[in-house]
Amino acid sequence: MNSVVLIGRLTRDPDIRYISESQMAVATFTVAIDRPVRSGQEKKTDFPRVTVFGRQAENCERFLAKGRLVGVQGKIQTGSYTNKDGQTVYTTDVVADRVEFLEWGDRNERAGGGQSQGYQQNRQQASNDIPEGFQAIQDEEIPF
Repeated sequence: MNSVVLIGRLTRDPDIRYISESQMAVATFTVAIDRPVRSGQEKKTDFPRVTVFGRQAENCERFLAKGRLVGVQGKIQTGSYTNKDGQTVYTTDVVADRVEFLEWGDRNERAGGGQSQGYQQNRQQASNDIPEGFQAIQDEEIPF
């Protein structure tokens, strides 16, 4: 079985290119994922490279930005190539079947401090439209 699920933050904006024959979009980005450590140990982070194809790649390029939280479901794929010095370089990538945007907003709205400005504006607008008999609550008050 080859299945992987990751949650982390983008280390840079996604790179997108198009395969010339089919004009299919291919997006690549790197996700920073903290490893669980015992108390007193040094924090460690992994940086897997993620590859996404098709319409989903175009959406990643449109909505994801450096620092945004993302969930990725896919499979691990290994490969190799010969670099310009004639040495073999081995690669390990995650080929995504599904990408979940865990923080939303246009790419122009950078993810600083966790939630984008657009998300906060939408939450404020929603709290102004509370039906009679209901009470507004903050995200921190939700028990799950």
